[in-house]
Parts: sequence; structure tokens; C-alpha cells
Amino acid sequence: MVIKMTKEIKVALLMAASLFMEILDGTIVTTALPKMAQYFHTGSSTIALLVSVYLITVAIFIPLSGWMANQFGKKKIWIIAVILFTISSLSSALAPNFSFLLIMRIIQGISGALMTPTARLIVLEKTPASQLLKMISYLIWPALIAPAIAPLVGGFIVTYWNWQWIFLINVPIGLITALIGAKLIDTDKVKNKTSFDLIGFIEIALSSGIILVGTEIATHGKDYWLSALGLVILGIILGFIVFRHLKKSDDPLFSLDSLKITSFRIFQTSGSVLWLCVGALPYILTIFLQTVFQWSAVKAGSYVLFIFVGNIGIKPFTNIIIRKLGYRGALLSSFGMVFITSIALAFIQINTFPAWIMFLALVSGVGRSLALTAYNGLSFSEIAPQDRNSANTLNAVVSTLAQGMGISIITVVVNLLQIFFSITISYKLSFVFLGLLMLYPVIEVIFLPKNIGHATIS
Repeated sequence: MVIKMTKEIKVALLMAASLFMEILDGTIVTTALPKMAQYFHTGSSTIALLVSVYLITVAIFIPLSGWMANQFGKKKIWIIAVILFTISSLSSALAPNFSFLLIMRIIQGISGALMTPTARLIVLEKTPASQLLKMISYLIWPALIAPAIAPLVGGFIVTYWNWQWIFLINVPIGLITALIGAKLIDTDKVKNKTSFDLIGFIEIALSSGIILVGTEIATHGKDYWLSALGLVILGIILGFIVFRHLKKSDDPLFSLDSLKITSFRIFQTSGSVLWLCVGALPYILTIFLQTVFQWSAVKAGSYVLFIFVGNIGIKPFTNIIIRKLGYRGALLSSFGMVFITSIALAFIQINTFPAWIMFLALVSGVGRSLALTAYNGLSFSEIAPQDRNSANTLNAVVSTLAQGMGISIITVVVNLLQIFFSITISYKLSFVFLGLLMLYPVIEVIFLPKNIGHATIS
């Protein structure tokens, strides 16, 4: 039993390494955009396509992951995705022009869309409920660490090296994980092959893509807000059409039955709000410190890094806290930490004691880490193993949209506030906005049964 568990933990850590590579790549590029714009002689709006195209491509192709895992096997799809991601990263670093780089980012997005959900599925599909919380703890750290360290790593690279290293750092990670995975992961049996739900895929791709395009356009200024709102509304309408199709189809791209289970459903609703904050807070804090305090990218990143310190520092104790307080108590405690620190960050000044800013970032990281571990452990606690593929695909679609929209929404909020307030006040109120978002998860979670998810912590 010990040997089996040891191998399971190794596989979980390996999958986490591939998740880390994908999530870091989606966030770290932002820091290098000014240098890349100079290199390719393009404007800021054009170079920003490298971020938006990647996020949109990931959102569009994620629904394919579950079906392809069933058709060809999880191990095969994961290895192909990692190799393709590594090759496209190397090609991005060697890109002779902007158009070539943009194409490579699209390929990165496709491979990332296949790699991330498949990696989670490899770990979750056969894990018994009693071990879910433990295995989730290994999988959740990339989503916490990558956005927190991206500003510092990216700032260091563009300051002391060159932007190509933003992509080159993926090459050794990708090669090593693919080689280890080929030997470590058991080859899974391909299940009964099903027909491809082309209509469902097209509808989901259009809905996800249009929503993200709309939120991205909104970041370009108030002149684009009406068009952006129209696209978001259109995407939501298409989302309802997708929902009806997946409910009625005899052979849907993935099943929606998992939404009937409360412990899974709340991760898609209030959990999405948390995902939005997880993506937005490190970004807005970094931009605030650089824009308002006039700090360098490296100095700002070194303060934001304390979010990562909080993420990691609480990690050995998250499972203990969840077992002691239960899922509901752990989630409410984490919401309180995120709420209080977000509000407190609105009051920091350029002469604020540095240790206080670091402490707020650290506590925010603790809250985020505890909340995401609890949400992830709870979400699959009552999902039968045979239904985890569809649940995992649905969860990946929703969380990708929430993370992708996080930075766009907070950027729009800052721009909207600047119509009425100074830039400093606008950023401060944006921290308050992120804190107030926690009220919705509190309302939803507070009415959950005290013993919800007990099978994973008993």
C-alpha cells in the first residue's frame, strides 16, 4: 500500500509540474509585453494579443480534452500535449516575426487546453473519496504559485536577461516531465469510443470565445464598452443554448449531471468568484505598486511574492484545518482572510511600513490557498469515479473562463473608476471591489450542511 501511494503522489506531483508550466506561461508573458513590443516594433494593443489569444484558445479547446482522453487514452494525450507545448515554447523564443509568434501562442493554447484537464483527470479519476483531499493538495499548488511568482520571475527576466527566456524556461520543464511521465504513468485502457459532439463543441467554443473576446475588448477603454457588453451578452445567450444542447443530447461532449450535486455545483458558482479574485489580485497589486508607487517590476514583484509565501506556508496545514473546521468552516475562514486583506490593501501608502504590505499579501495567500484546496476537495467528494471525466471537463471550462475574465474585469473596473476619481483612488477602490466580491461566496457557503464532504475527511 505504501508503494502504491508513493507512486500516486509522484504522479500527482508530476501532473502538478505540467499544470505549473501551463499556468505560469499564461501569466508571465504580461510582464514582458513592453520589451516584446519594442523588439517586434508593434503597438501595445497588438502585442497584448499574445495574452488574449492564448487565453481564448485554451477556453475554446478545453472541452475537447475529456472526449480525447476517452478516445485515445489519458497518458497518450497528456504526453502529446506536453511535447507540443514544449516545442511551441521553444519556437516562440525563436520567433522571427510577430505573426509566427502569435501562431505559436495559439498552438501553446491548444496543447495547454489538452494538458491541464487531462493531468487532473489522471490523478482524480481513480482516487477514492477518502484520498481526494490529499491528492488535491498536490494539484492545487500550481494555480496558487504561478500567478504569484509570475510578476517577480517575469520582471527579473526582462530586467537582467531578455524576453525569449519567458518561453525557454518551459523547455527543460516540459522535456523532463514528458520523459518521467512516459515511464511513471500507467497506460490506461481506452474506453468505449463515442461519437464526437461537433455541434456541442462549436457552441461551447463560440460561447467561451465570445465572452472572453468581449471582456478583452472592454479593457481597451470606454469607447469599446458598448461593443464589449454586446459580445458578453451574446456569449451568455449562447451559453444557455449550450446548456440545453448538453442536457438533451444523447451523446453530449460532456455530461452536466454533476451539477445536480451541491458540493460540485458551488465550486462552479461561488468558486468561480474566488477564481476571479485569484487571477486578479496579484495582477492589480503589481500594477498598483508600479503605476502609483512608481516601483520597478522587480521590486513590485518581490512584494507580490509574499502571496506565494502565504500559499506555500499554509499548505502543510490546509488538510488539518479542513478536517478540524469542516469544509464550510474552512471556506468561511478563508473568505474572511481574503476580504479583510483586500480591503486593507486599499489603505496602503508609499510610506507604509514594508512589512505590513508583505504581511497583507501573505495572509491573502493563506486565504486563497485554504479556499482553493477546500473547494477542490469538496467539488469531487460526491462525484462517482466513472463521472469524474465529464465533471473535470466542465470544471475546467468554468474555471478557465473565471480566471481569464479576472484580469479583464478588474482592468475595466479601474478604467471605469478613473472617470470619476484619480488613478490612485481608482486602484484603491478596486481592492475594495475584490474584497466585496467575497460576500457572494459567503452567502452561498454559509447555508451548506456542516458535514458536507465528510467522506473525504472522515
